[in-house]
Amino acid sequence: MARFFYSVLYACLLPVLVLRLWWRGRLNPGYRQRLRERFGLLPHRPPANGLWIHAVSVGETLAAAPLVKSFQSRHPNVPVIVTTTTPTGSAQVQRLFGAGVYHMYLPYDLPWFWRNFLNALRPGLLVVMETELWPNLLAACEQRHIPVMLTNARLSEKSARGYEKFSALTQPMLQRLSMVAVQNAADGQRFLDLGLPAGRLEVTGSVKFDMDVPPMVQAQGAVLREQWGAERPVLALASSHAGEDELLLDLYPRLLAVCPTLLLLLIPRHPERFEAVTNAVRSRGIRVQRRSAGAASAQTQAYVADTMGEMLQLLAAADLVLVGGSLIAHGGHNPIEPAALGKATLIGPHHMNFAVIVDNLQSAGALAVVSDQADELLAQLQTYLNDDALRNRMGAAGQAAVDANRGAVKRLTELCAAYLKL
Repeated sequence: MARFFYSVLYACLLPVLVLRLWWRGRLNPGYRQRLRERFGLLPHRPPANGLWIHAVSVGETLAAAPLVKSFQSRHPNVPVIVTTTTPTGSAQVQRLFGAGVYHMYLPYDLPWFWRNFLNALRPGLLVVMETELWPNLLAACEQRHIPVMLTNARLSEKSARGYEKFSALTQPMLQRLSMVAVQNAADGQRFLDLGLPAGRLEVTGSVKFDMDVPPMVQAQGAVLREQWGAERPVLALASSHAGEDELLLDLYPRLLAVCPTLLLLLIPRHPERFEAVTNAVRSRGIRVQRRSAGAASAQTQAYVADTMGEMLQLLAAADLVLVGGSLIAHGGHNPIEPAALGKATLIGPHHMNFAVIVDNLQSAGALAVVSDQADELLAQLQTYLNDDALRNRMGAAGQAAVDANRGAVKRLTELCAAYLKL
């Protein structure tokens, strides 16, 4: 009954959801493209019994990449389908996999859209990255005997309290899951407390530790440093959100007092913010260069990365990386990438989405949590920018911590193969 009322409410809100999609398309035209897929009409008809992976956006797609590659290397004849929700996620799928996977947008969560979608897709297994649960999707999979595995799952105390408020929807969803592979035991216990059957839980760790740094990335980073000025210190703000770039830009003149040649590398999380970040730099009288317009010069003070798919090589060119989404109440972004590159890594206090990973890296001496208050953050940045030995120790500890925590992808690949009876 709860799912019925949920579906009625969702159907009533559908025009609003479509209008919101159209509105977001003002800044990112990708939201206005391929609308048919949002209603369950597939652009492809892959062979039946494939592996279907749902990854909401960029972060989840990056997390899924090692699993996709591992599975394809072992089972090259099994089709892999990747769905996303955002156009940036779609672009990331294209960059990572090209024509090696089938890609489409996830439909809106209404039964009649799933009927068309699943009748055409006919998957053998659905793997959902992290915690993206939709009542009608899970019910439709159950009706068609499609196993569903939640992987790299995490559930904070706050999120668990939210799900608990809607237990009439949450419990049936959890009982329809075939397996939940969690990042740690604490998150696993929260799933059990919400109603997941005990025999369907497995602690596998985070797949994000299984990321591979392509051999050419460090060389590409070295080339960028030569272009920017090899002796210049570079502070990167990675995956930034509104308010974070501005905070660092306001601190920049005071950072110049101790690092006169400092280059500030700004990497906004979303493409629609490229222009706003550039304008924020210009409004403060700071000399700016955009990545799409060429390399930074010795005169450039702030370099705005307004391209996609270059995160690793840009971070490889930095001395110190501050992970965005953590200086505001967003929940943070993945600190494993800079750690795997051997970079001293900082993250703000709002990192609940990666709390266990942050604790792991922090205890290994690979990461430090910094303040979101201007004066405190300034002092902390000055400390790390002025201490080469400290940054080098953190970088080495980061690489060691990432290597020590690998292994989740291997186990998840085995689980996928078991469900697909390969």
